[in-house]
Amino acid sequence: MKRRITILILLTIQLVYSQTKNKAADALFDKMYYIDAAKSYEMSIKNGDTSKEVLQRIGDAYYFNTQMENASKWYSKLVAEYPDQVSSEYYFRYAQSLQGIQNYELAKKWMVNFSAKKKSTDSRAQNFSLKTVTLEDIERIKPQFILENLEINSAYSDFGPMFYKGNLVYSTTSDSSYVKTAKYGWNDQPYLNLQLGQISPTQTNVSFKERFAKEITTQYHEACVAFSPDEKTIYFTRNNYNGKLKRDTKGVNNLKIYSAKATENSNGTVKWENVKELPFNSDNYSVGQPSISKDGKKLYFVSDMPGTIGSTDLFVVDILGEDQYSNPKNLGEKVNTSGREMFPFITDQALYFASDGFLGLGGLDVFESRLNDGAFDVPSNLGAPLNSNMDDFGYIVNEETNKGFVCSNRKTGKGDDDIYSFERTCVQSIDGYIFDAVSNNKIPGAIVTLKNNSNQKIEETVSKIDGKFEFSEPINCNTSYTIEAVKDNFHTVSKAVTTASFSGITQVPIGLDPALIERKDGLLKIKIGIILFDLNKSDIRYDAAIELNKIVLLMTQYSTITIKIESHTDSRANDQYNLELSDRRAKATRDYIISQGIAPERIESAIGYGETQLLNNCSNGVPCTEAQHQMNRRSEFIITKMQ
Repeated sequence: MKRRITILILLTIQLVYSQTKNKAADALFDKMYYIDAAKSYEMSIKNGDTSKEVLQRIGDAYYFNTQMENASKWYSKLVAEYPDQVSSEYYFRYAQSLQGIQNYELAKKWMVNFSAKKKSTDSRAQNFSLKTVTLEDIERIKPQFILENLEINSAYSDFGPMFYKGNLVYSTTSDSSYVKTAKYGWNDQPYLNLQLGQISPTQTNVSFKERFAKEITTQYHEACVAFSPDEKTIYFTRNNYNGKLKRDTKGVNNLKIYSAKATENSNGTVKWENVKELPFNSDNYSVGQPSISKDGKKLYFVSDMPGTIGSTDLFVVDILGEDQYSNPKNLGEKVNTSGREMFPFITDQALYFASDGFLGLGGLDVFESRLNDGAFDVPSNLGAPLNSNMDDFGYIVNEETNKGFVCSNRKTGKGDDDIYSFERTCVQSIDGYIFDAVSNNKIPGAIVTLKNNSNQKIEETVSKIDGKFEFSEPINCNTSYTIEAVKDNFHTVSKAVTTASFSGITQVPIGLDPALIERKDGLLKIKIGIILFDLNKSDIRYDAAIELNKIVLLMTQYSTITIKIESHTDSRANDQYNLELSDRRAKATRDYIISQGIAPERIESAIGYGETQLLNNCSNGVPCTEAQHQMNRRSEFIITKMQ
């Protein structure tokens, strides 16, 4: 949504537009003068031109300036009058514009339509399919941010904050004193310059201090900076300008990342010199919005260079020293989508960025991808109030204090884009699902209880038809809990859980074993009553058949289970006799189970071990009670395969 000066990087539009009959409007649109273009297309429509091309362009002109009410109005007319002719991208934009005006129900419908039309050719189709994460899931994310609008915000765009020597560097259009008449046609605002703000002791407000880095200021855009760990090198985004504005073959002025070195005078004044563009820049695509890792070894940025998955992707290069860099590497499909990923901020713990390619509340949302053994986890939406139905981006944070800054053009702000301070509280929640440990089928109706370290019940819930459960109570971060799951005909399970040290959701899958199955000594066994035989016989008695029928029932219910049968005797009687008797009993047991309809190949073996595997010391000649001898007279049904 924020396809105007504040996004900077998205200066190429992915669709190929057909010209309309309104040449003047087309010329304005092609130059990205969207405000004036929209007015001109409005006149065309009043004069009776409601062609597909005009409706597309007027919708886009408003969409690129985040005027979502007008965008949704014209996209609605477009998809209604030309449902089979417009590309799926307009389904997506229509859904996004509906989110922008908080019409989530209709937005959900068009997200599904978009997913159905794009199928597997667009990563957003999966992200917006609503099969795994829904809008309701995002709306239920526990609030974990307190936001404050900053004193420095103006009626125009203020965004792109970055920490610098305990202060805040940011981009603004509020001061155009360098080129007083220069305005950017995209949204009729002055060009961007950098300013320095003083952060208040509470870190909740910022006051203007001075213009920042005048030496690198031009008559065009400078914005979105990053600093080396020693703060002696600045990386900043600028139009492709080095005394002369350069354009690509399509007439687009792309963006580049430049660096400059700090020299400090005796009075402490810093001057930025030796401005250089980075070697992976190009006249033919944009790069911008740098972020430097804490160790200063990696530079993350946004680009639409060849190899980009979507409109804009996140990339990384290794900083090799002496103005040398590795080749750019795309962060891959776990982070990048067919939409737009931008405004990266990297810490030791996570990558934060803005995206419209994952399901969100509208426009750009801020996402967090935790670092796990050097790899990025699946991004998670940070929820409201950090995210809104408008564009939310430019997130930076001090993870030691959990305080930072974020940008948004939400309607409650002072101007176009505003910078907000925030404090992030650590809030965790627990959810998960209950499943049958043998079949992997989900189990509904299980009673799931959350307990604290003192075994006191905090909350109780019941698993749903799909086995899912969730606790509504917010819980502490980095804290140990116990979850107990109870279901008839299954063993009760208690599972220890320790929540993460950062905000989020701890998901806990819990597998329940059927009541007839026990885990003992590293083996899975079917537990039934004692199988009794008449003295010196191996015939299956009626009472034995009742117990064996439980095995038949279990193996019928779980068609993948295979078993082996082991029969044992006590030490009384002759050793060889006991071995032969137990073997006959094992095979008689096998034959009975097969006679009840269980396939023979599901019983791997049926072997008698006589008195060779006693469970106690009641061997030959040792006086023992009847109860002690009974421990050794047993039949065991060991599960060798479950799936």
